[in-house]
Amino acid sequence: MPLDYPIHERTLDNGLRVVISPDHSVPTVTVNLWVNVGSRHEVAGRTGFAHLFEHLMFQGSRQVASGEHFSLLMGHGGRLNATTWFDRTNYFETIPVGVLDLALWLEADRHGGLLEAVNQENLDNQRDVVKEEKRQRYDNAPYGNAMRDVYATVFPDGHPYHHPTIGSMADLDAASVEDVHAFFTAHYRPDNTVVTLVGDIEPEDGFARVARYFAGLPATPGESRPNLPQLPPLAAPARLDVVGDVPNDRLHIAFRLPVESDADFLAADLAIEAFAGLSMSRLVRRLVREQQVANSVQGQAMGFVDGVSLGLIAIDLAEDADPAAVEEVFVEELERFRAEGPSAVEMEAALAQAERAWLHALASQEERADLISHYALLHDDAGHINTLLDRYAAVTADDVRRVAGAWLAPSSRAVVAYLTHENAEAA
Repeated sequence: MPLDYPIHERTLDNGLRVVISPDHSVPTVTVNLWVNVGSRHEVAGRTGFAHLFEHLMFQGSRQVASGEHFSLLMGHGGRLNATTWFDRTNYFETIPVGVLDLALWLEADRHGGLLEAVNQENLDNQRDVVKEEKRQRYDNAPYGNAMRDVYATVFPDGHPYHHPTIGSMADLDAASVEDVHAFFTAHYRPDNTVVTLVGDIEPEDGFARVARYFAGLPATPGESRPNLPQLPPLAAPARLDVVGDVPNDRLHIAFRLPVESDADFLAADLAIEAFAGLSMSRLVRRLVREQQVANSVQGQAMGFVDGVSLGLIAIDLAEDADPAAVEEVFVEELERFRAEGPSAVEMEAALAQAERAWLHALASQEERADLISHYALLHDDAGHINTLLDRYAAVTADDVRRVAGAWLAPSSRAVVAYLTHENAEAA
């Protein structure tokens, strides 16, 4: 039976897109905003700006003092946060229905009037906050920089996904208030933003409330560059060995994949799930259960829009396991999977896992709002939440075998190996 979450859409005169999805199961509303600016929109010498703005957006705006966005909504029982990624920055809060006007007023004030509060003092303050975040989450955490190294190894220098969202601290140090103002003006435009409301509200009421607070934001001149053409698979294997103080050896094996909007992306997702993502996948059986040379195997496909997506398989090695031997087994199993395709059981399990994960996400009002914003902003398809499972169901085992053959060749892999001192010395 197809999903039928209600989706109502409207665009304000200033270009702001609004999506309303009523859900009267609980008396709350999730306000979710996606801005079409992420680390992929940054240029050399100015990395980290998108993430910096995620922080600055809570430091006050035209009529709101620093920290008040959090304190006002949390004081009324709300929960809220924001995140930055390659393709977007999102801001979200779930509040009681009676607090919706306050939440929309706060969002409109910072999306339209942030720059009146961005001065040298709070720029310096938030630069220091970002640096501390980098130290805690990246520099001083085991494997903390692994994904940074994966992106830099699998994507070419200068590509929008080559550098991580955290950016360069040297770039942030060099940033002036004028640089920051210019970045905000270029990207935080009404026509570059989607506002989604999911919860206990009727569509016309929701549209009227959003218009009350956002229609007055001026349309700002500007346009987003077109997405880059599809990157092909790597022409030859790429490798980076990192020796450090890590609990055990870990192999990160990455592949370029079709962009998220390409039908073959779903087949690639199912291929990685069947090969390495399931508890019963063949790579788990071989490495973890039979040979016991790995403690765990994880696989996922990460959908991006700017010319490429990413397939990633992470293998945590058991103590005394030989990383080179484990990689040889990986290559052997992958070649067999590409030749045979998934078995009927693997295909059924991969589809079941995709369905379970999607329904689990949609069961959350907050995640549903985020997914609506995702597909509305990046794919102009807010109703995607109702059709994705049908698209998965249309993927065949032959599709999976074909896509694995094209995109998951061992010769197209990028390997980032995090090695303990002992194993690095042995190698």
